[in-house]
Amino acid sequence: DFYPTAAAAQLAGYRACKRCRPDASPGSPEWNVRGDLVGRAMRLIADGTVDRDGVAGLARRLAVSERHLHRLLLSELGAGPLAIARAQRAQTARVLIETTDLPFTQVAFAAGFESIRQFNDTVREVFALTPTALRTAGRRRADIADGALTLRLAYRPPLDWPALSAWLRTRALPGVAEVNGRVYRRTLRLPRGAGVVALEPVDTHIQCTLRLESMADLTSAVRQCRRLLDLDADPLSVVEVLSKDRRLSSIVKKRPGLRAPGAVDGTELAIQAVLGQQVSLAAARTLSSRLVTAHGDVIKIADPTLTHLFPHAASIADADLARLGVPATRRATLRAVARAVADGTLALDPGADRTETYQQLVRLPGIGEWTAGYIVMRALGDPDTFLPSDLGIKKAVARLGIGSNARAISDHAAAWRPWRSYATHQLWATLADTYKEVS
Repeated sequence: DFYPTAAAAQLAGYRACKRCRPDASPGSPEWNVRGDLVGRAMRLIADGTVDRDGVAGLARRLAVSERHLHRLLLSELGAGPLAIARAQRAQTARVLIETTDLPFTQVAFAAGFESIRQFNDTVREVFALTPTALRTAGRRRADIADGALTLRLAYRPPLDWPALSAWLRTRALPGVAEVNGRVYRRTLRLPRGAGVVALEPVDTHIQCTLRLESMADLTSAVRQCRRLLDLDADPLSVVEVLSKDRRLSSIVKKRPGLRAPGAVDGTELAIQAVLGQQVSLAAARTLSSRLVTAHGDVIKIADPTLTHLFPHAASIADADLARLGVPATRRATLRAVARAVADGTLALDPGADRTETYQQLVRLPGIGEWTAGYIVMRALGDPDTFLPSDLGIKKAVARLGIGSNARAISDHAAAWRPWRSYATHQLWATLADTYKEVS
């Protein structure tokens, strides 16, 4: 029998193979592709919404009743939201049990369980082992030093880390993020506090070293990192579709591991996108850095270079932005975006409705189609956004002989669905050394 989710298989009485461990593989890219209610629900569950706000909170975010949500997930996925969230908690607990020496109490709450009893019962039921036996059977340990926890983040190879780190380096804000050699470090705004993460490719995984104000934020921190690096992608599926276009085939096969970077925080991404309008990337970084210095939150975690969180939406909405060095119209756009996020009318996370969010964005003053599309592509993690009016895209497609106007480019790009975001990055990458300079 085939079950669409681990939760459905567990409800049917099955357990994951202890040798091949399919439950330890990267997340399914299907949920990132789907923009419907089920896809949004799965992304929100993965982000810990059920753990924090319960099924009622998940239903509110999706604007449906709990009964309808349960019925929909059960019919399509074989399990309701509670069972799916439980399966996720179980897998997080397994990773922490097997790869760290954290006390089981800390493991339980870091994985999202409400009590030690619930943790013990779930581990025994899902894995047919007690937490102690599961730890004894574990083959490797993560390092815990100076309060930092190091985990392995799985991904589907190949992964073009040089291109990914170049993209991140040119957008890193002093005090918030940095790239040193092969290591990317940054601060994280999490539900219960701040965090600092270091990400580095090691062998066939990403080594993720976290320092958190609250261990209960572990799941959210890992999800932010996976979204930023696009670690749930299936690059072979992307290449299979894009390489069917003879004009695109050669460049796609040259960079089969190119990812579509996401964002750890939708507000941060949107504000930086607005500040980057009609200026160079270097100028946009300068403006964003001024905003961080003036209105960012200082973190409590001691770090020699990473000191701030990007400003919260409410802080930007109420801030005096006159000294930022941007026109009054741009300041009005910044406030409009920040206010919409702060009052809850605009959601900029992977659980938001992509079409609705795009329409909300273009209705805001100073937000055009390019900016709205870019925000949806990165903040909402849409794998199928295309930016036909982008100057870099126009230059790249002209070289390939595809067309010169936005309509012709869009018509041709229809064949790249559902991976047009990846096609966008592939086209930017054809600009060679300028790939890292595109917005």
